[in-house]
Amino acid sequence: MKLGGIPRRSADQLAAMRRAGRVVAEMHERTRAALRPGITTAELDRIGRQVLSRRGATSNFLGVNGTYPAVICASPNEVVVHGIPGDRVLADGDIISVDCGAIVDGWHGDAAYTAGVGTISAGAQRLIKVTERSLDAAIATMVPGGHLGDIGHAVQTVVEGAGLCVVDGYTGHGIGQAMHEAPAVPNVGESGRGPRLRAGNVLAVEPMVAVGTPETDVLDDDWTVVTLDGTWAAHAEHTIAVTDAGPEILTRV
Repeated sequence: MKLGGIPRRSADQLAAMRRAGRVVAEMHERTRAALRPGITTAELDRIGRQVLSRRGATSNFLGVNGTYPAVICASPNEVVVHGIPGDRVLADGDIISVDCGAIVDGWHGDAAYTAGVGTISAGAQRLIKVTERSLDAAIATMVPGGHLGDIGHAVQTVVEGAGLCVVDGYTGHGIGQAMHEAPAVPNVGESGRGPRLRAGNVLAVEPMVAVGTPETDVLDDDWTVVTLDGTWAAHAEHTIAVTDAGPEILTRV
């Protein structure tokens, strides 16, 4: 069912999306627990594959656009999103965004976190915390009768209020029987604008925040997005359902 251009999910569909979300949450839990100096991003991908296999889920990342080779995105330091796992060895003081997805019974979950490796600087800690706070602020707006623009406005207010910047050109998205569905969910916006939110809407909200310039570049692999000035960035994401009882985070245990 659609209203205002945003699909509304039935109780049975939301139940399936909760199951997919729990798999994503476990991928987060397992990869986060493995973070340490010396681990490679390929090892994190192997952990994600193990969770999917154990849970009988499939990956919504693997094979995207016919080319993406992994089940997670692993994006260290200046990499904003879409980092391909490989032989990159994580060092003490690095940060890394780990983005995971899963399909269960044809329904999708998608979420990301950024965490430190070993002991990280105060500035890196602050970058991660501001990004998480901006996501929390956005989620709090996701109530029936709210507007799509409220989400981006909340992200932008927190990020810019902290003296950081929202990365240009990348947004959250609707999610359901495909990982990326309408509508786009910008990380900037004007409150009170855009389609109204209704119970049953499900959106993946994902602030991407940089220390320096909001501008980015894509590397020659056609996937890896980096900050143009080489400063560090963080990424946080959850799949959230709008309900009459308030927002429900489907990708959190």
